[in-house]
Amino acid sequence: MMKKLYLLSLMCGVMLNADPLSGTALPNLSIKLMDGGHTSLDELLKEGPVLIDFWATWCAPCKKAMVFLDKYHQKYEDKGFKVVCISTDSPKSMSRVKSYIRSKKHKFIVGLDPNQQIAQKMNALLLPTSLIINQKREVVWIHQGYLPGDEIEIEKQIRLSLNLEAEKSE
Repeated sequence: MMKKLYLLSLMCGVMLNADPLSGTALPNLSIKLMDGGHTSLDELLKEGPVLIDFWATWCAPCKKAMVFLDKYHQKYEDKGFKVVCISTDSPKSMSRVKSYIRSKKHKFIVGLDPNQQIAQKMNALLLPTSLIINQKREVVWIHQGYLPGDEIEIEKQIRLSLNLEAEKSE
């Protein structure tokens, strides 16, 4: 029980430290893609908001969250929304990233951040870390960690970023 309380307080402390990024305009970051290409934050934001999720192949909560992130990417893609999952695995582990994504047949965009430079700029201190970024490059929502049930809040925040919340209640 004490171990759980310690972990909970540690997570809360990390989450509080991440808040200063909320509302901040990010630079136009360059993101290396799993397929070998590159994209930029501005390119990703052309059609609408983006959820960026930092993950690693060794992170079990990351893998659980990715099931829902893939679902939301497909569900809201026609509204201009994108999910970009950026792996923070080490350069030696990059082959595991590709095989894992291919085995799960995820449709979201996969970025690579083997030196964690992008993760550091976005204050992703804990995995998974998800950020919703609006078309002004402002971080409008941050969530760290994943527990079953978090997907409800994630979808709520996606809908808010797309101004769809009113439609849901009709």
